[in-house]
Amino acid sequence: MRQLVLPIAISFGVYLFFNRLYNMSIPTQQKALVLPEPHAPFALRTVEVYKPGAGEALVRVEATALNPLDWKIQKWNFFIKEYPAVIGTDIAGTVVQLGEGVTNVAVGDKIVFQGFFDNRLTSFQQYTIAKTDIVAKIPPNTSFEQAATIPVAAGAAFVGLYGPKQESGGANLTPPWVEGGRGKYADQPIVIFGGSSSVGQYVIQLAKLSGFSPIITTVSLRKSDHAKSLGATHTIDRTLSSSDIVAEVKKITSKPVQIVYDPIAEEDTQNTAYDILAPGGTLVLTLAPKIAKGKISKDKTIIDTLGNAHVEHNHALAIGFYGHLTEYLASGALKPNDVELLPGGLEAIPKGLERLKSGAVHAKKLVVRPTETA
Repeated sequence: MRQLVLPIAISFGVYLFFNRLYNMSIPTQQKALVLPEPHAPFALRTVEVYKPGAGEALVRVEATALNPLDWKIQKWNFFIKEYPAVIGTDIAGTVVQLGEGVTNVAVGDKIVFQGFFDNRLTSFQQYTIAKTDIVAKIPPNTSFEQAATIPVAAGAAFVGLYGPKQESGGANLTPPWVEGGRGKYADQPIVIFGGSSSVGQYVIQLAKLSGFSPIITTVSLRKSDHAKSLGATHTIDRTLSSSDIVAEVKKITSKPVQIVYDPIAEEDTQNTAYDILAPGGTLVLTLAPKIAKGKISKDKTIIDTLGNAHVEHNHALAIGFYGHLTEYLASGALKPNDVELLPGGLEAIPKGLERLKSGAVHAKKLVVRPTETA
């Protein structure tokens, strides 16, 4: 017994040393990209580094991805309650300090998680706070930059498919990570618009885990092979007319299509998706519905999903997803989006968002490393 005491004491001492070393190296100030007021241009500022509370961890943001929602917040001023505001919600980083009661992660762990619209929880800064019940450790086969593409897009995908059938919810399918969920929807068709979009790529992969077949998606012809590598069984040229897309789906499957997911959610795609949807089915959108009034019937459900892990009705679902994300990434069951790394740290974000706004980014995520900020 005495032979065990000394090694344990030494190990504990080493742990305390490195824990203190990490804590001592944490600055009190950091660089952040700030919206000073509604509709204002972004500005690089110095702000405080937050302290983690119970159930939280302080994380050094190693990579953050850009999303169309970011420029829309700047332009239209929604979700933000207080200014100056820091936004950004796709986060991959290193745990540098733990709050009270945290046992599922340790200082030095590499984790991925989704932020929220609160300066303490956002990513366009060098340090942020993570709610540790909805984080996943990043496996060795996944880089920080790849991991940063996951939270927002995958959040829209898993909430849209498996969230409760309510406003801002989902189709209420059984998730593949619960007992009996994996492969549950075998031999049932699903149609996904925009299969090469950030969200569409994760919808395809989750549909595969759920067993859907055929998995039909609209894509540009040059992205057909990529969509199939993720699990799509059939691709349809997205440039076809609405009537031709409907006809192509009918050629592929004679079964009623009970689930259609449209992450593009433009007026033309929504209306085509609604035409494909069978009575009793659910259409999931990522934007407000724009279905022609003459088409709408009571026997088709339309869900405008909100895929954020921090929303109360999504929280339990997010715990399940993040609880299995590490194994999905490690096994290749879930593949991140392709990455375009923007040099220059936080200062690269405004130009990146302009590219997203102009529609100049396709089938990849723009990612920055906040630690590179001069």
